[in-house]
Amino acid sequence: MRKRMMVMLAAMTLFIATIGLVKFFQIRTAIAQHASFQMPPEAVTTVVAGQDRWPATLSAIGSVMAVHGVTVSADLPGIVEQIAFDSGRRIDAGDVLVRLDSSQERAQLAAAEAQRDLAQLNLERSRQLLEKGVVAQAEHDRLAAEAKTADARVGEIRATIQRKTIRAPFAGTLGLRQVNLGQYLNGGDPVVPLQSMDPIYVNFSVPQQDVAALRVGAEVRVAAESIAVARPSGRITAINSLVDEATRNVQVQATFQNPRGVLRPGMFVDVQVVLGTSRGVVALPASAISYAPYGNSVFIVDDLKGPKGATYRGVRQQFVKLGPGRGDQVAVVDGIQPGQEVVSSGVFKLRNGAAVVVNNAKRPANDPAPRPEDS
Repeated sequence: MRKRMMVMLAAMTLFIATIGLVKFFQIRTAIAQHASFQMPPEAVTTVVAGQDRWPATLSAIGSVMAVHGVTVSADLPGIVEQIAFDSGRRIDAGDVLVRLDSSQERAQLAAAEAQRDLAQLNLERSRQLLEKGVVAQAEHDRLAAEAKTADARVGEIRATIQRKTIRAPFAGTLGLRQVNLGQYLNGGDPVVPLQSMDPIYVNFSVPQQDVAALRVGAEVRVAAESIAVARPSGRITAINSLVDEATRNVQVQATFQNPRGVLRPGMFVDVQVVLGTSRGVVALPASAISYAPYGNSVFIVDDLKGPKGATYRGVRQQFVKLGPGRGDQVAVVDGIQPGQEVVSSGVFKLRNGAAVVVNNAKRPANDPAPRPEDS
């Protein structure tokens, strides 16, 4: 019995040793294969970085505001008797918009005019009697004061009647009507928005460190998805003297001629201030930039050496400092030298040191002025 157990233990030990030896050689072979494994090269397109000179610009987000913009409202309470405008129509300064019922004031005006005429007659009679010495000077002065009071009362009622005729305070474009015939209006109730559309303001903010580069009269261009024509161009007309303590930004105002009304109050627009100077940049397609929270980078194609010393075509990651964009291009102001070959598409699948194969049969767009412009 003991001899059989010894044989079984020896057989089991030999079996386990054989299995362990087989697994050892298998693992060693797998490690060797993994060490010699090389990822297949990634297909990319490239572009040769070239030096270019771009005009120095400053970008911001702006808001369009009318030079004159109000909501015309009722000055005095009354019932709407006539509406003399159409919504959305352009009007001139002084055009009648709404007339309120003034029948009561007109009756009061007739009574006041009669009282004024009587006071004038009494004053004239008193003057004649004063010349003859029949009445005292004090009585004549009292009648003169009554005549002036009656005349002032007539002017007051006429002013009230005029205030019940609501007129446009300036030329502009009307909005949507907010009153109806027969409606009772209280003082201050809105009648219709009125905006002066030409010229028009664009207000935007810039960081305090960029204010020194701005000047009154500098060219400003704006763009928005709703603007189907060429970028409107205006000029800086005012720079705020105060810096916002919360944001450390400075408010800037530009004025634009707007005869076609493409800029409307309340619109958000992309603002680009032309600073008047130019600087050298390396212009690359926007698709060549790998954007990341820790820094933007590009991949430069170069001859690299593998672990065994063999040379292969690969990429190295280069962090860059970006400037403004123009069309399909982005300006690189630091990190790239002219003449370097940069990956223009496929950057999302690359890593530092990855092997690549260049196929430029079809490249991404790289036009500084594409049509449409915002494509």
